[in-house]
Amino acid sequence: MKNHDKALLLFVMALIFLAGCSASFEEEQTKASEAVEEAFKGAANKRNQENKEIQYHLPFGFEVKEESANNIILKNGAKTYILFYNLQEDASSEVVLNATLQQKEFDLDERFTEEGKLGYLLVKRLNEKENEVTVGIGGVKITSEVKTKNLAAEAEAMMHIANSVHFKS
Repeated sequence: MKNHDKALLLFVMALIFLAGCSASFEEEQTKASEAVEEAFKGAANKRNQENKEIQYHLPFGFEVKEESANNIILKNGAKTYILFYNLQEDASSEVVLNATLQQKEFDLDERFTEEGKLGYLLVKRLNEKENEVTVGIGGVKITSEVKTKNLAAEAEAMMHIANSVHFKS
């Protein structure tokens, strides 16, 4: 076998290997849905942050970048998350979910109910590697852009935050 043929064979094998290793969107959607449902049904994490209106939990590495009425901009490294809350809507409300659904078409729309709470996971595929993810419970939602390969882990962390939100009044 000539060097050219060997190089071509090696290149083709590498492509096949890389294609097999990358997570498919469908597989990651399934994993994300399962992880989010588990986080939704689990106990809320201990709250370690608060403002005038809410208390909530931020996982290690997350920090508050900015606050405005009904919104908290969170950072975790280079990633940005928007935590939105509507004090007029309880954990069973569909108002925030329905308003979000009217803004665009989502590739995944999963809903969960437990003990009077409505949870949801919405995923809009932006391209092969990036997705817009929104998770929420009633009047609380958190949104971020997430790589497909990190969909399950990111969505789960986002649901842990949403599940921890407690309105002060």
